Amino acid sequence: MQEALVKPRPFSIFAVRKFFLTISLTIMTNTYETVFILTPVLSDAQMKDAVDKFRSVLQERGAELVHEENWGLRKLAYPIQKKSTGFYQLFEYKGDNKLVASLETEFRRDEKVLRFMTVACDKDAIAFNERRRKGEFKKTKKEEVAS
Repeated sequence: MQEALVKPRPFSIFAVRKFFLTISLTIMTNTYETVFILTPVLSDAQMKDAVDKFRSVLQERGAELVHEENWGLRKLAYPIQKKSTGFYQLFEYKGDNKLVASLETEFRRDEKVLRFMTVACDKDAIAFNERRRKGEFKKTKKEEVAS
């Protein structure tokens, strides 16, 4: 008896391409934290407009914004462009490294930004950030008085 040879069904090049694209997108997605300092001469409306601009840059390029914090007006450790204070803002988001490069290009182009720093978060940093958002590290009034 002769066995019938089953010929494997050829894959469509588009199906293979879509499969590898999906895998590469899930592998290349990292969590990043970006802190940037805006100049203190801005009004509240101008500061919010600048933050909205950078948030829209992230969203347009497909980032998933995990968390955002406005730290407000704070004193700088050293003068930058003859300014001793600045508006601090934090973004935590998921995306690829090309997204980070395009966001940093926008920071360099905008004269309202004094400084910025982006770090890639590892699994420990992600866990720490989740605990910090839940408020596990906030001191109560009794702890503040005792220390």
